[in-house]
Amino acid sequence: MSPLPALRALIFDFDGTILDTETREFWHWQTLYREHGRELALADWQRGIGTWDAFDPWAGLPEHVLADREQVRLGLHERIVSDIAEQDLRPGVRDVLEGIAGAGLRLALATSSDRAWVTRWLEQHRLLSLFEVLATRDDVRRVKPDPELYSLAASRLSLRPGECLAVEDSLNGATAAVAAGCRVVVVPNDVTRTQPFPPEWPRLDGGYAGGLEELVRVAGG
Repeated sequence: MSPLPALRALIFDFDGTILDTETREFWHWQTLYREHGRELALADWQRGIGTWDAFDPWAGLPEHVLADREQVRLGLHERIVSDIAEQDLRPGVRDVLEGIAGAGLRLALATSSDRAWVTRWLEQHRLLSLFEVLATRDDVRRVKPDPELYSLAASRLSLRPGECLAVEDSLNGATAAVAAGCRVVVVPNDVTRTQPFPPEWPRLDGGYAGGLEELVRVAGG
């Protein structure tokens, strides 16, 4: 018997969970800070992971950088996107996603990013067709840690949140899933693994190496 016998769907986060855009973005911001004699603390950066407007990295940069903010922003964005474009998915996640339908389960996405951002990368990695439902920041009034995105994804699947397993990498994201009533499993990345996740939340520190079966097993305790 499955450790989650009532499980009918998985709802994945995107950034940091499927494609680790978050670590690359942090590295580029960290480099920008160091170029100007500043240090970007990981703990500060973590506040903004999985959400919007919780942390403003521009506030820690000197005035002469802020005076040229738009030009700096354009250059930084170009470097980040170029880096992400050459990056592969998190190891093992493709096998997990491709195995979900064969296991008799359904698949949705719930992300605080906008639809254009996630569809760009899902299409590049030939994953978009696997998702029955996308719930993005374009669809809600409040992003994570508010539960609205997970509630919407479950509703679009015509399921109760308790029938869904959320797969998350960040504290903001997992908090949103739990608040919506979903079960959750945390699969942290390099910039989220030190976040203060409650010990009762199932966690896979080894990533997706064990495949879908291991992901569900760990989620079921």
